[in-house]
Amino acid sequence: MAIDFTLPPDIEEIRRRVREFVEGEVRPAEQKLEEAGNDRKALIEMIIEMRQKAKDWELWLPHMPKEWGGLGLGPVGMASVSAEAARSRMGPFLLNCQAPDEGNMHTLLHFATDEQKEKYLRPLCEGVKRSCFAMTEPEVAGSDPTLIQTHAEQDSATGDWVINGHKWFISGARGAAFAIVIAKTDPDADPPQARNSAFIVDTNTPGWEVVRDVETMSGGHNHCEIRLTDIRVPADSMLGERGGGHKLGQVRLGPARLAHCMRWIGQTELALEMLVDRALNRYSHGSLLADKQAIQWMMADSAMELYSSKLMVLHAAYKIENGLPFKQEVSFAKHHVAQSLWKTIDRAIQVHGALGYSTDTPLADMLKQARWARFADGADEIHQQTIARNVISACQDHGSLQPALGDLTL
Repeated sequence: MAIDFTLPPDIEEIRRRVREFVEGEVRPAEQKLEEAGNDRKALIEMIIEMRQKAKDWELWLPHMPKEWGGLGLGPVGMASVSAEAARSRMGPFLLNCQAPDEGNMHTLLHFATDEQKEKYLRPLCEGVKRSCFAMTEPEVAGSDPTLIQTHAEQDSATGDWVINGHKWFISGARGAAFAIVIAKTDPDADPPQARNSAFIVDTNTPGWEVVRDVETMSGGHNHCEIRLTDIRVPADSMLGERGGGHKLGQVRLGPARLAHCMRWIGQTELALEMLVDRALNRYSHGSLLADKQAIQWMMADSAMELYSSKLMVLHAAYKIENGLPFKQEVSFAKHHVAQSLWKTIDRAIQVHGALGYSTDTPLADMLKQARWARFADGADEIHQQTIARNVISACQDHGSLQPALGDLTL
């Protein structure tokens, strides 16, 4: 039998080390930082210390090839690492595998020229610079990048590109050294997917303006509104081919959606552990909460959803790693894991009662963050539409649902 759900020994060893690092180093450091009032100076000192420890533990940059200073893990290995790292708020960042930099590193690795890699990818891998990915706009639906209005015109005299536009909810923009900007270069191209191109833009370029950090229901988290006014960049700042912006975005966002799911699994598991711990230690009306059927149903539903989430993520990661079609499987995972995250945290809050609703536990903040998961990198409804379209195509083109159900021989 070729089916084997165990990790190779080397990957399992890394997963175990990440768990030990997060539980033994990161979470205590986060607790100490919280007790200090999240002082910025203390935060910077903690980041420097913990990132050095991540290198000492040989956990730095797990997703990048060894020639770039990473561990060379593929999507399957990263599924376990990301889930473990995300059991703490800053775990992925301290390993240097956080969004949006993780996705941008992969994008630069596959699309950038050698010169672009040295200038932009190298400092990302070294952890001395950060980046952002500027595609979404407030005036048009983020789920349809062919509608992007940000535009770039080439100066016939110099060859430079001049970019104008308005971007929205650009994660990590404040403090980023550069951005990958998607802009319309060929408005009349057919098909519409060939109208956009990608550019690398240094954020100190005149005309780049961070208007504000968009305040969300969970506060400000560096999801910024950006204005681009007559930004002039050289011709060699284009990333990939002209008209290839849509393709580049889809190549980047497919695995990036799954990377989010990997991290959400860690948060879901943590919420379920908190639910169970509370139920085992809270006595009410003659018995522990854990003895009550209503609470057991919450545990069972959460456990089933977490189990299926892990299987979906592992299968999608397997397909990506082996060069197989993966869009349907990633849509399955993106929709299901986001929903499971929301429901499990909500159940954990319910079992904690007023304590869960308070900010004395991390659950309240986890729930506010989880709401974002259901529209980030494609709203639930977009993924449902994609799934349904693929189901219809499978029936029409193959006379079988199998290609739309993971192509599993079951």
